[in-house]
Amino acid sequence: MSQKPVTSIDVTYNVSLITLNNFPNNIKLISEVFTSIADEGISIDMVSKSPSVKGNTTVSFSLLYDDLVNAMSRLNKLSEKVSNFSKEIDSFNTKFCVFGKNMKDIPGVAARLFSVLAKEGIEVKLVTTSESDISCLIDEKDTDKAIECVKKEFSLE
Repeated sequence: MSQKPVTSIDVTYNVSLITLNNFPNNIKLISEVFTSIADEGISIDMVSKSPSVKGNTTVSFSLLYDDLVNAMSRLNKLSEKVSNFSKEIDSFNTKFCVFGKNMKDIPGVAARLFSVLAKEGIEVKLVTTSESDISCLIDEKDTDKAIECVKKEFSLE
């Protein structure tokens, strides 16, 4: 009997993506970003940081749309201290997660997931993973299509 790599799907609607471009690759300053947002009582979910290029980096993270205004207020205050970085906001997204406790032992799960999403023309804006899940940030308009094609690919009911 083969193990199923994906056993369930979960979605979170109304997710915003904030991207800080050309941000100093300084962990103290990066920690200030997250600390200042946490001090507002805001939970950050998915986080991605790119490698440093000429001393700068790109930091992206997701949060609920309802927390966007307060988070941006904190980031605008940080702009007074750190210059020359830009902020991009991308709202109306869904965090689309696939789970499976056996995922870590089965090669190619991410490849299958990305392939089926690509076949449907679904853009993946941000990805985070663990041993038992893959979380993708996608446009809200693609949520139903993503659920349908992933259920079919991984034989979920």
